[in-house]
Amino acid sequence: MTAGRLALSRRALLAAGLPAIALGAARAQIGGENYPERQVSFIVPFAPAGGTDILTRLLAQKLEARLGKSFVVENRPGAGTILATNYLAKSPPDGYTIMMAVSSLAADVTLYKSLPYDPGKDFALVALIARVPFVLVVSPSLPVNNVEDLIKLAKQRTLGYGSGGVGAFHHLAAALFSSMTGIKMTHVPYRGTAPALNDLMAGYIQVMFTDYGPAAPLISSGKLRALAVTTKKPFAMLPGVPPLADAGVPGFDAAAWQGVIAPSQTPPAIVAKLNGELNAAVAMNDVRTRMRDIGMLPVGTGSPEELAQFFQSEIVRWGKVVQDAGIARSE
Repeated sequence: MTAGRLALSRRALLAAGLPAIALGAARAQIGGENYPERQVSFIVPFAPAGGTDILTRLLAQKLEARLGKSFVVENRPGAGTILATNYLAKSPPDGYTIMMAVSSLAADVTLYKSLPYDPGKDFALVALIARVPFVLVVSPSLPVNNVEDLIKLAKQRTLGYGSGGVGAFHHLAAALFSSMTGIKMTHVPYRGTAPALNDLMAGYIQVMFTDYGPAAPLISSGKLRALAVTTKKPFAMLPGVPPLADAGVPGFDAAAWQGVIAPSQTPPAIVAKLNGELNAAVAMNDVRTRMRDIGMLPVGTGSPEELAQFFQSEIVRWGKVVQDAGIARSE
């Protein structure tokens, strides 16, 4: 709706003598009743073919079917999701540009000295889609068979652990593990998960926390040894692999997450509509099955307000991990 038509609607309501509450209700309808009326851009902050990209394309298909308009996935990788996130922050707050955010959005508040946007203020939080369990894996050449063995060995000699980059969830999970167990390991950052896993298999590093997807075939083939998962409950895709909380690190519970966000000031009615449609999509059996296949635990419940509370708690939680471990990025 154009600004002129919106102003005309507002004048008509006021002329009719409707109270302010009726005007507010009308604004909500104007914002969401006919949404979407054109194509929506669904941003992915990573290159194609990864788990986030697969999930986003799956949801885009369901949203198209449910809402009758195109949801076009745009991959905008670079700078640890900052390029895509900054693009979203500067986009019009009209609901026609949304993004699949990941848990680094919360950690970045503390991790970076400065950002071109404010993660806590510049986004409308739409829907929490999935939690992503990570797996503690070791090189098969390492003489450990469980978490207690690993902790004992790490106290005897320095072990190297890999990550997909400074501040990536692989790094933060390992920092939390080290803090809770009192061990010290040497961080070796890589440009992505794949090269780190390659060096882990070769024995150049000994330990890594990794998402399930890229590690699954390596675990099943015996090229990596899985010791534990990072969630409190067992992960069905890895039967027999215990949660860290049950394997020697009481209270450990950490998972990455995927959630849809929009620019701040996006009309609440549009945010609410997207929330409902995304929750409905995640409730579909084929979506849930596909998500589990790529190592994600479907969530798809809760309101935007509940997601906002969750996000603030994540900022506090990972901010403490970042500060305690002395992790920092300036770029």
